[in-house]
Amino acid sequence: MSRRAQVLEALHAHGTVRVSDLAAELGVTTVTVRRDITQLVDEGLALRVHGGATLNPAADPAPGAPVPPAAPAGPAPGSTGTIGMLVPSLDYYWPGVARGAEERAAAGGLRLRLRGSSYEIEDERPQLERLMRGGADALLVAPSLDSPHTEDVLAWLGDVDVPVVLVERTARTGSTHAAMESVVTDHALGAETAVRHLTALGHRRIGIALSAQSPHTPELRAGWSRALAACGLDPDGAVDLDIPDRRAADWQQHVEAVVEAALRTGTTALLVHSDPEAMGVVQHCEERGVPVPDALSVVAYDDEVAGLFSPALTAVRPPRAWVGRAAVDLAVARLADPARPVHRVVVSPSLVLRDSTAAPAG
Repeated sequence: MSRRAQVLEALHAHGTVRVSDLAAELGVTTVTVRRDITQLVDEGLALRVHGGATLNPAADPAPGAPVPPAAPAGPAPGSTGTIGMLVPSLDYYWPGVARGAEERAAAGGLRLRLRGSSYEIEDERPQLERLMRGGADALLVAPSLDSPHTEDVLAWLGDVDVPVVLVERTARTGSTHAAMESVVTDHALGAETAVRHLTALGHRRIGIALSAQSPHTPELRAGWSRALAACGLDPDGAVDLDIPDRRAADWQQHVEAVVEAALRTGTTALLVHSDPEAMGVVQHCEERGVPVPDALSVVAYDDEVAGLFSPALTAVRPPRAWVGRAAVDLAVARLADPARPVHRVVVSPSLVLRDSTAAPAG
């Protein structure tokens, strides 16, 4: 393996690496490592941070990286077709999913047609109908599951004559409540992984602060609660708060309230969804003279930009690109064999260890 490949492998394994650590590990000078990092930065695979580098969150997977082959059931190279994709946001979380789907589709000779909805739009049918009129041979959809139009949208999706794959959603439809094909991240497992990491460090009062608008909040809270119980820890008294949408006028006050609650309750570690909320928590800690991680460990959930912050945040990273790839694989397999059983794929997130978690002081 080339030295550059070793540096890239370290970035994928750890998220953020230090020049001095890599130089010692590879047995080369820091100047040599910096030269390799410069090349990766120029290629768009990495970003510079103080003392080292981190993976470029916009390169998930890295631009130019080999795209794993599509499922064997997919169309042969050179075939044509269109996959329509509707996601609730084009500016956070979902670009990584869409990028993975686009790369997988392109590898199979297919075109991805992407449309963005919004968490505020209740009826997604007009957008879906436009995709169908545009000639979509399959649909990848992340529908709202709590709007007045949800049942109508799901019923419509159940009746269309093309494969439909739900992305980061699960649902049942029809008179028999048949499960729909889906790909989801095991967000509850991600929360459990964070809690077990913090428990292993010695924390005994571990709190949680979650984005109120996220559809994954119930899963994250369930994983947190389940992990605490499995580790013999009592959630009573620990921080358990929701934070409103970042556009809310009182968003900052809610973030600050998380820190104040942690200090008041003796909570020594927090899992915070998502990255901006976690960064806001750490910034308020700095203003209050509360050192992170010495007085409070923080784990972010999402890892969009957590590695770029200072201190670099330990984070749970959902496999966004792989969710998109798996969704395309399911659609392609359904096109090849309409009689195959319904598949529901669950993909596991990973924990990226950085500087914001440590054993509790004292």
